[in-house]
Amino acid sequence: MPKIQWYPGHISKAERQLKEQLNKVDVVLEVLDARIPLASHHPQVPQWIGQKPRILVMNRMDMIPESVRQQWLTWFENQGETPYFTNAKQGKGVKALHKAAQTAGVAMNQRRRDRGMRPRPVRAVVIGLPNVGKSALINRLLGRKIVASARRAGVTRQLRWVRISDTIELLDAPGIIPGNLENQKDAVKLAICEDIGEAAYDNQQVGSALVDLLVELDFDEILRSRYGIDPLDMTGEEYIQTLGYERYQGNVERATMQLLNDFRKGLMGSIPLELPPI
Repeated sequence: MPKIQWYPGHISKAERQLKEQLNKVDVVLEVLDARIPLASHHPQVPQWIGQKPRILVMNRMDMIPESVRQQWLTWFENQGETPYFTNAKQGKGVKALHKAAQTAGVAMNQRRRDRGMRPRPVRAVVIGLPNVGKSALINRLLGRKIVASARRAGVTRQLRWVRISDTIELLDAPGIIPGNLENQKDAVKLAICEDIGEAAYDNQQVGSALVDLLVELDFDEILRSRYGIDPLDMTGEEYIQTLGYERYQGNVERATMQLLNDFRKGLMGSIPLELPPI
């Protein structure tokens, strides 16, 4: 598979602006895709934020089974972190997140009082890779739609401050992605989950990779029952070719997009593409 690489100009600009704004921020909300928490983590975030409090948000919790959610919760807690699971589309988990952001600002305001300064709203920034649900999350925190949100990468293009309440101000930032996607296994997962621009990859190659990954993770029965084709005796590439010819009059691209969209919309069920490292 050709190397997956995507770093459009607006992301480069947004990254520079974000670094400039970080010194004004009290707490960082890093949004991850619950289906691929490790692949959707930007490796430079810890370095950028230094000692600032970081709240890990695992969005799209509805797209993984409860048992896997518990596994990730245990794993992150063993790393000394507390993940907050959310479903930004339906607003689940958002109240707990709002409270966590406020709590993170208590120490900041105490320091201000100690210096004889008046308290001010907590300044939080929402960061993460494209299309992990940052804008939908901000709209839920606000209780109304104020930032554009869509199921594709690159909708948010500029940084903007949004006042949520008297106690919290949020900085909405465009999706940021490493300038060089060194781990191509992770890059493929980002493409499968639509957390990277579609110009970066070939649909059929990514669809083939999805089939191979589902077989590797023991989800082959879903493919067998949904499409009537057993994936165990063929490669992912052979699978989508067969699917195209048997179900879509030889249109392999259409078959591929059906497969990818069925996964992306959750029509295959709750399927994680990563499990916690053992």
